[in-house]
Amino acid sequence: MNRVNCQPRVIDANFLKSAQSIKDSIDESRSEVVFLGRSNVGKSSTINHLTNRKGLAKSSATPGKTRLINFFDVKYRCNEDDYIVRYVDLPGFGYAKVSKSIKDIWQKNLVEYIKDRVAIRIFIHLRDARHPNTAIDNMVEEYVKSFLRPDQRYITLFTKIDKLNQKEKSALKREFPDSIVLSNSKKIGAQLVHNEIFETIFGISQ
Repeated sequence: MNRVNCQPRVIDANFLKSAQSIKDSIDESRSEVVFLGRSNVGKSSTINHLTNRKGLAKSSATPGKTRLINFFDVKYRCNEDDYIVRYVDLPGFGYAKVSKSIKDIWQKNLVEYIKDRVAIRIFIHLRDARHPNTAIDNMVEEYVKSFLRPDQRYITLFTKIDKLNQKEKSALKREFPDSIVLSNSKKIGAQLVHNEIFETIFGISQ
């Protein structure tokens, strides 16, 4: 692994396309960082925060309405060199107001993508810090880790950390010592995510 003295930063990010399943997804020419999590956990705001682009990823006012896989090319700069990775915003899981027939197809498409997509190098599983142990989150983590390849990384990222007091934050870190906590308002956690991306995908450690 190469060690460099720089902090990778995002200098550009662009939306590419939306797809319904792996069948109509974009080509696998770039390594992918997949964001997955329950509806309303803050996937869109997290992507916008990481890329410094407020309106890049669109969130829906209706939980579960966004049913497409959305692709973004994200350009990093480390020293004088540029690196491009692909962010993938997956449909949320655990919706209550989706008809069973649509939900069945929806989940099938989602499962096919995360299991069969060769380009995926990192799974970033967003969890709500106020509800860190929901059954569906635990189930998804167990499922993804059951087929995780040696060249893939699984990261637990807690959102809504600002809503916890210090005692709750300490308890969360003890229970999930390898997790990253993200605060959009206090600018905490984003650089750790970027560093993990660089180390996993490009073999560059800070």
